[in-house]
Amino acid sequence: MRILIAEDDQVLADGLLRTLRASGAAADHVPDGSQADAALATKNEFDLLILDLGLPRMHGLEVLRRLRGRGSAMPVLILTAADSVEERVKGLDLGADDYMAKPFSLHELEARVRALTRRGLGGASATIKHGPLTYDQSGRVAMVDGKMVELSARELGLLEVLLQRAGRLVSKDQLVEHLCEWGEEVSNNAIEVYVHRLRKKIEKGPIRIATVRGLGYCLEKIPA
Repeated sequence: MRILIAEDDQVLADGLLRTLRASGAAADHVPDGSQADAALATKNEFDLLILDLGLPRMHGLEVLRRLRGRGSAMPVLILTAADSVEERVKGLDLGADDYMAKPFSLHELEARVRALTRRGLGGASATIKHGPLTYDQSGRVAMVDGKMVELSARELGLLEVLLQRAGRLVSKDQLVEHLCEWGEEVSNNAIEVYVHRLRKKIEKGPIRIATVRGLGYCLEKIPA
């Protein structure tokens, strides 16, 4: 899961980065609205935007308006001052999915993030089933045939991306974009290694990560 944080308070941004990275997410930060808009307009594929409304250079509501104007359905969690009810209403009307008033608990923010990202991983349920594979999104625990599978943070991230797109091709570039933060160098060879390790741990029975040579990978769809 890759998250963009648009927040001008550096202390809060650092806390959010530490918390989300500790939970296994790849998180990037921008300090103003113009940089947020530029990052969201590029080919970088974020899974969630945490958006402070009181940003310098471009207001958070304008960042949100432009994001939705480009047709993006990316989940957006807005951060607002406790007394800015009108701004929260405007944000929700423009297409934000949830909001939190400052100050807030980082534990609650983690729970809100998990709830918002479930939508891209199969809906409101915290558990995804794919044949004999069960994945608990809240605890980030994978099980095959009822037995827990030990996966590294990078392998869990890879599994999440493939589950989100089960039955569809995922290119190596897309995997890098979803798994890696800015400035993190990950080669195509490294992606191949991660896929190889994940295969060895989860490919039981009908589960299969197919390689489409020269294009990418596909977690094969299992008939219901």
